[in-house]
Amino acid sequence: MESNRYALELAYNGTDYAGWQRQPNTLTVEESVDTALSTILGESLKIVGCGRTDAGVHASYYVAHFDFTGDFPPAFLRRFNRFVADDVALLGLQRVPADFHARFHATSRSYTYRISLRKDPFRQDTVASLPQMAGIDRDAMQEAAGLLLDFTEFAPFCKTKSDAFTMKCDLSVAHWIFTDEEWTFHITANRFLRGMVRLIVGMCLLVGEGKMSLGEVRRALKNQVRLPKPWSAPATGLYLSEIEYSNKKEWFNL
Repeated sequence: MESNRYALELAYNGTDYAGWQRQPNTLTVEESVDTALSTILGESLKIVGCGRTDAGVHASYYVAHFDFTGDFPPAFLRRFNRFVADDVALLGLQRVPADFHARFHATSRSYTYRISLRKDPFRQDTVASLPQMAGIDRDAMQEAAGLLLDFTEFAPFCKTKSDAFTMKCDLSVAHWIFTDEEWTFHITANRFLRGMVRLIVGMCLLVGEGKMSLGEVRRALKNQVRLPKPWSAPATGLYLSEIEYSNKKEWFNL
């Protein structure tokens, strides 16, 4: 029997996971999803995710694909969500074209970073609690974010020992939204480098504190060299929030 390709639409709290990608001797989101899927469908399946998220990073929207030859049991979404851990949720199941690839066919990805300006014991794992930042220069932070849109290569915001084949990223959104109690950073690009968003958030905060100048950021980007004082913001505040596909109109909701 010929197999069909399907896309899983997921959300997860990454606090207790060593990231998305399966690794030996540690729990990952991929392993949790793969185990639930294979158990319910009675077949060893291999899922392919839209990208890797680091340890402790969350996703409010994530896409993975897999191939399956059989029929889905009744109320599959409900059964999957009962079986999988409480910090993972299946949002939807779609039949997709046979050549669909969750990673390579994504046209853009969006991340959101959330900062709480007060200590919140109920969200300590899902926002970065940074009350000490409340008085820093928000205009400078916004200017630092906007500066990114003038560049196409981002080596200063890539973790060392990266296996990326290019530092080029096509950014279309990079801005902050400020309220009295919470700050949110939004960024969208066709692709991201390893650790890129957290390093960008850290840079914006350092600029806001006056510990790094916009001139230093501009020079690092122009020369594609390491920032003088790189800081990676905590993983707890970071969410993969949207994945766009040009052929999404061809998906069939099951």
